[in-house]
Amino acid sequence: MLVLGAGLQGSACAYDLLQNAAVEKVTVADLNVDKLPPFLERYRGDPRLELVRLDARDEAAVLEVMEGKHACMNALPYYFNLDMARLAVRAGVHYCDLGGNTEIVFNQLELDGEARERGLSVIPDCGLAPGMVNILAAAGIEELDEPETVKIRVGGLPQNPEPPLNYQIVYSLHGVLDYYTTLSWVLRDGEPKQVEALTEIEHLEFPEPVGTLEAFHTAGGLSTMPWTYEGKLRSMEYKTLRYPGHAEIMKAIRDLGLLDLDPIRVGEQEVVPRQVFIAAVEPKLRKPEGRDLVALRVEAEGRKDGKPTHIVYDLLDYYDEATGISAMERTTGFSLSITGQMQARGQVTRLGACTPDQCVPADPYVEELGRRGIRIRKTVS
Repeated sequence: MLVLGAGLQGSACAYDLLQNAAVEKVTVADLNVDKLPPFLERYRGDPRLELVRLDARDEAAVLEVMEGKHACMNALPYYFNLDMARLAVRAGVHYCDLGGNTEIVFNQLELDGEARERGLSVIPDCGLAPGMVNILAAAGIEELDEPETVKIRVGGLPQNPEPPLNYQIVYSLHGVLDYYTTLSWVLRDGEPKQVEALTEIEHLEFPEPVGTLEAFHTAGGLSTMPWTYEGKLRSMEYKTLRYPGHAEIMKAIRDLGLLDLDPIRVGEQEVVPRQVFIAAVEPKLRKPEGRDLVALRVEAEGRKDGKPTHIVYDLLDYYDEATGISAMERTTGFSLSITGQMQARGQVTRLGACTPDQCVPADPYVEELGRRGIRIRKTVS
């Protein structure tokens, strides 16, 4: 198995692969493989783990490292995703990644014919959101005779929130701010539409000690699903979960121009407001000793056997004290690993290029999550 990227998510993916005795070898390739997270560092020197220095911009080198692999799991930044998918098809290797950019996903889906001819599956969007939430949403839709609405709520949060934002960095702050400043695609009255991020705030209750969380629109979580289900559902939306009050503060920061990407003049210099904001804020939000959690709720409503039916999937996952792996790494990196292993075992429902809601069967996927202690609770009413 090949993992591209030795950051936190790629390392979590590699760690998970190494827990499966059926995986003979895990190759982790990145520009820098000198420093690994402690949970993977302990495997350095293990004959099952191979570390390769790789520049993802070197096409020949990427093809060489892909040679002979059963599956490639890409945890590099999203702007590499299209090139890596194309190269995986050329190399004859199953491929999945963490997604992160809907336009790139649409381009990856154009590889469908070539991937299918070669007997391969290419699956973008295989993290937490997009990824896990999309698989659960599709399962809920499939269970209903007449599906009508889908609501997806998910967030990575500190276990011990500190004001004013009650937030700690659990993945790229650049990525978070992109989601806060980009219009969000939803399905309304059966049609894809855009809504402003950080709006339509609502409150949800989770079991203690989490309690009340707020949910608001952010971009990216649905990926291509508004177009997949256009005309098939009345509404579908994705919202991010945070502790109450977070959205209003971030909306004020955004509306004041502090997250803008256009340079402004300050004295004799030009500066980009968002770069200044990140430089000032990131050290305060990066808490190396902080423990995180992931909260998730996916709801599908409609009719089954002629009766109104409400299907809910709930998840609360926490930082793993035993391994030092965060909840965000467990739910994202492990999800990528599970998908890659399902591809290699021939467990996906179709070949070619497709999103996880179209080709990753929910039951074995959820079962694999459960084996890792990531337990999804399903209720039907």
